[in-house]
Amino acid sequence: MPRILITGASGQLGFELQRALCLFGELRCPGRQRLNLANPTAVLAWLDAERPDIIVNAAAYTAVDQAESEPALAHAINADTPAALAQWAAANDALLLHYSTDYVFDGSGETPWREDDAARPLSVYGHSKWLGEEAVRASGCRHFILRTSWLAGVHGGNFLKTMLQLAASREQLQVVDDQFGSPTPASLLADVSAQLLARSLVDNQQPYGSYHVASQGCTSWHRYASFVIGLAREAGWQLALPPDGLLAIPAADYPQQAQRPAYSVLDCSKLQRTFGLQLPGWQQAVQHLFATLDDAGKW
Repeated sequence: MPRILITGASGQLGFELQRALCLFGELRCPGRQRLNLANPTAVLAWLDAERPDIIVNAAAYTAVDQAESEPALAHAINADTPAALAQWAAANDALLLHYSTDYVFDGSGETPWREDDAARPLSVYGHSKWLGEEAVRASGCRHFILRTSWLAGVHGGNFLKTMLQLAASREQLQVVDDQFGSPTPASLLADVSAQLLARSLVDNQQPYGSYHVASQGCTSWHRYASFVIGLAREAGWQLALPPDGLLAIPAADYPQQAQRPAYSVLDCSKLQRTFGLQLPGWQQAVQHLFATLDDAGKW
């Protein structure tokens, strides 16, 4: 069976990838003590010793605001290590699945972003992720680069969980209502990854390259929060937040170190057309994620 390396296996995407990919091969999920992703030389040494057939790079420096003051670390993890993974994959005929973000775009306009639209990242985080993408493409290895947006999962911290936690303890919340995207469950991204991997194992002449993977439709952070809190009320959760306690504010009233794209909806038609996949609407996807959280008591 193929050896499959999953970096970042303890994160919300890595957690779902372990579930989705375990049937395809022997998973290798080294923690930070065994695989220092801020040290590309150490990563190459690990690859030479373990020799995976498939590399799934779910690791990333995702502290968007903190990256503004730690650019070297963000670039090491998000750009230099993907470059090393891709170079090794090219030299050893391994397949690389790499994940990126809507933050490579500047968020201008109101048209969903296509894979070939010009990248103009606004932040250190976005720029480092774009450099990682470019390194993977330049390596010549067989690869899929999957860009996603507003990721949330059962495992780990995210916006959805934060809103539920705050709604349980506060009587008023202010949430930005002029930034738009598509909430995407980590389980959905993992399942799409499994589909692409399965096809590659049968035929290694797949249409590799960059694809967008996200729930369909768009919403604002405020409307997303309102939808999730509404699901909690319908499920009988005890919330401190009254029905009129969720206030909409502009992003200008919630200053952050890193600038965020105002409109980061992704056009996923290339993925759906190429592989015959149907992606769910964001409300359906979030309902499924909420039900999983509710059943597991993970919120």
